[in-house]
Amino acid sequence: DRLCANDVVKRQYGQVSVIIGQSDYDTYRYINHGVVDLALVKSNAVQAFGADRIYGMTRLASYPDYSAFFIALRERPTLSKEYLLGKRLGLLDYPSSRSGHIVPKTIIQNLGLSESTISMVYYNTHQELRRALLAGEVDIISSYWANEDNQTFSSSYATPLQDSVSGMQWYLKMQMRNTDLYCATQETILDIARSHPRPYYQNIEIAEGCSE
Repeated sequence: DRLCANDVVKRQYGQVSVIIGQSDYDTYRYINHGVVDLALVKSNAVQAFGADRIYGMTRLASYPDYSAFFIALRERPTLSKEYLLGKRLGLLDYPSSRSGHIVPKTIIQNLGLSESTISMVYYNTHQELRRALLAGEVDIISSYWANEDNQTFSSSYATPLQDSVSGMQWYLKMQMRNTDLYCATQETILDIARSHPRPYYQNIEIAEGCSE
């Protein structure tokens, strides 16, 4: 809605269509074929297909890197086959999520475990994962650690899986030096970030190129 309401966007595009990818394949296809004008993706997707060179995909803003954890309620999870065997593990039903899907599944596979030896329960959001853990639906969840988690969970019972997971970045297709569009889009992204209810998404780094 905020992009649609922006005068520069309205003048140059008329309307805005939103495409929500369901998997990494969708993301790669949109980037590889230059389907989208504005994308929230990992930088490696842009670099892998040379979209920065071919389509002029230019970084507007970045979210911070973060860590992935196994989080439990009353004990610190151990990254061992013996400990995890028979446990109920809450994951995100979103194959592109690093902390909620890719990293934990890699850990499980490396330990020689599978869905036949550990119960993997899938949820739609990180908030649902936390609710499921508190409700006793699962023994462990895989997610990031947010500042507000200190109010509900103990950091003593969070085991790091990977020190750094790269944050998502906003990219704009810039095949011309369309600075009006660049700055208007960046301003809208910053406005959305400032009003977001979660502190992580408020902490956005804006790329240089526009004056305040």
